[in-house]
Amino acid sequence: MTVWRPPAEIRVKALGLPRRGNSLLVAEVRADDGRLKGVRPLGGSVAFGERVEDALIREFREELGVTVSVLGGPRVMENIFTHEGQVGHEVLFLFPVALPPGRFDGQERFVFHEDSGTACVARWCDLDGLDVPGGPDLFPAGLKDRLRDAWRAEP
Repeated sequence: MTVWRPPAEIRVKALGLPRRGNSLLVAEVRADDGRLKGVRPLGGSVAFGERVEDALIREFREELGVTVSVLGGPRVMENIFTHEGQVGHEVLFLFPVALPPGRFDGQERFVFHEDSGTACVARWCDLDGLDVPGGPDLFPAGLKDRLRDAWRAEP
């Protein structure tokens, strides 16, 4: 088990929102004891001098070995959170993306690796099963409502 703590700085992240019907592809977030705390969109930190869209494409290529198609502009959220007693602060650029056709068909969950080598689990989660009793929380807080509103507005 890898112990992770948020750094004491503001981080800029580019995250992707692959959708399959009413489901979102997310990564599991675990506590130090291995307990599932929740899930969050895949992606990662933006490097100095890197455009957020380029960081998003790079992160999906590094983590999943795929090139995503960016389907629109980002939603921006500020995320101030506490993980294992330490405060984290992020500015998130959340992009609607499409995975290559057929790439994860038939896979409900799979393992991928962070650039540090840490194994992580990605899985499809129905939006209605998130942020409810018995279901995992969707991080950042408030994202479920934003997605629900956006998905309802789509033709």
